[in-house]
Amino acid sequence: MTKIAMKTPLVEMDGDEMTRIIWKMIKDELICPYVDLKTEYYDLGLENREATHDQVTVDSAEATKRLGVAVKCATITPNAARMDEYHLSQMWKSPNGTIRAILDGTVYKNTELRIPAPGKVELVYTPADGGEEVRATVQEFDQPGIAQGIHNLDASIGSFARASFEYALSTHQDIWFAAKDTISKTYDHRFKDIFQEIFDSEYKERFEETGIEYFYTLIDDAVARVIRSEGGFIWACKNYDGDVMSDMLSTAFGSLAMMTSVLVSPHGYFEYEAAHGTVQRHYYKHLKGEETSTNSVATIFAWTGALRKRGELDELDELVAFADRLEKATIATIEDGQMTGDLAAITTLENPEKLNTRDFIMAVASRL
Repeated sequence: MTKIAMKTPLVEMDGDEMTRIIWKMIKDELICPYVDLKTEYYDLGLENREATHDQVTVDSAEATKRLGVAVKCATITPNAARMDEYHLSQMWKSPNGTIRAILDGTVYKNTELRIPAPGKVELVYTPADGGEEVRATVQEFDQPGIAQGIHNLDASIGSFARASFEYALSTHQDIWFAAKDTISKTYDHRFKDIFQEIFDSEYKERFEETGIEYFYTLIDDAVARVIRSEGGFIWACKNYDGDVMSDMLSTAFGSLAMMTSVLVSPHGYFEYEAAHGTVQRHYYKHLKGEETSTNSVATIFAWTGALRKRGELDELDELVAFADRLEKATIATIEDGQMTGDLAAITTLENPEKLNTRDFIMAVASRL
């Protein structure tokens, strides 16, 4: 069988623990037998991040800017326990945060403070040009408490808006944006205004030509609408809202292991990955030689998303069609009653067949 040719390599970012094991299975059984896979490989496993002092993460992000499309395996963001487990020289930053910053993604920025005793907390702006200082009282504390300051940049909010609108255009779907500007009359309202200004000046005509719409509403109204909806649209969320709502939606659909994450840069860079972590508990079972039943669907769809986008950019219809075929085979496997343990425990299908990690991937392969 002639393999499907590629023109431009994908940036391949390998990861950690059980998802690293699954990563190799997917390549070996589902992709490489059918695609002459071209990737520029970066090992983002925690050991290699330690060995390179995290330079490998920076290099992978720069490669994504150069090649345009990346696919990423789940990675460990170390905490104190991981420092000891992996004998780290320092607590390396989240790879996703580093990559997002380099690709001009939007990152949630906040500073927190524990208030130990009565006193005053203020916001203070000191102009760089020596102008008059601006002060605003946050709270006069008469007892211990906590305070948090958050900030963002107009340019960062603008990048978020453009990335959201571009993604809606690429998928031909309506887009919603929601915030709480009735309460946060400056911070959230600034998001609302910048989104609207950029839409009106740069995207309104393109949306009309494509036949899609942009819709703004309050975040609580959006949640109520989403719960009742059939989906089929893009929901642009500020960072905290997105963290919470995406997990709610994925759980409603059955499992967090069914949700992918796509980092879309306003400059046209794409990075695809599963939205879940490294499945640490299953990895420790794997190291003991015990059987695991780890759901690989989101990692499969990260690969198909990246392959499809690469095919679209390089005008390789055969590669796009293969990505579609692999996704359909994955869904068909589950609909036929063959699935991993997390889904078998909640499915309404009668007599589901619970498969281990490898057997599920092989069941998908049999349908390609």
